[in-house]
Amino acid sequence: MKRDYPILEFDESREAVIEPHRAIQPVAVPEHCVFSFFEEVISRLQQEGRVRLVTNLRSELGPHPLYETDVEGKRLAVFHPGVGAPLAAALLEEVIALGCRKFIACGAAGVLDRDVAVGHIIVPASAVRDEGTSYHYLPPGREVEASAEAVAAIERTLRVHGREYVVAKTWTTDAPYRETPAKVQVRRSEGCLTVEMEAAALFAVAQFRRVAFGQILYGGDDVSGNQWDPRRWHERHSTREDLFWLAAEACLAL
Repeated sequence: MKRDYPILEFDESREAVIEPHRAIQPVAVPEHCVFSFFEEVISRLQQEGRVRLVTNLRSELGPHPLYETDVEGKRLAVFHPGVGAPLAAALLEEVIALGCRKFIACGAAGVLDRDVAVGHIIVPASAVRDEGTSYHYLPPGREVEASAEAVAAIERTLRVHGREYVVAKTWTTDAPYRETPAKVQVRRSEGCLTVEMEAAALFAVAQFRRVAFGQILYGGDDVSGNQWDPRRWHERHSTREDLFWLAAEACLAL
């Protein structure tokens, strides 16, 4: 197994020392779950009494609440997976161990092309694995794909609502402060339209655990030039709320 670089030392064994399904007892959770990176959307639902707490997962950051809501008579779990591939992937493992099986995430991403407007919807079909977590779930490789059925469900939902969107490749990185102009150009040359910190890891965990996982992103800050343009991406409150409900509908269609 030993290689020149530890990140390439993939172990095919499906059994780890700590297995989520042994460490975590399943509970009565919905099969469908939205991973929302929009904390304020979840907080608003909680304040309005539209979700109920199912259980709390925990890390050194504190509790990570898993909620349940009802959407047109259908049960839906709602969860914030944290930020960054290692935490998000570990929490996905735990939510799967609880019993959820079908996932759509909603979040924002930096754009590698300034022509992608703030708020424009991007559906990642695949992600470049420029992070570390995915290499513990899949053999070394350049890319990992989202679940085809999840991407199809997202596209159907967006078409029904008349939303403009683009299906594209995203670049997942562990180091947002090392998105250099040269690396941005390399990623653009291989077809990446966005950059974020979790997609590749989440897609890899989903493949390993044989669950469905897709993601909806919106165009956020612009990292395509030599100067960063934040474009006030985090202030797109209506866009974030809209994406959450689109993700919910797509998830329940899986």
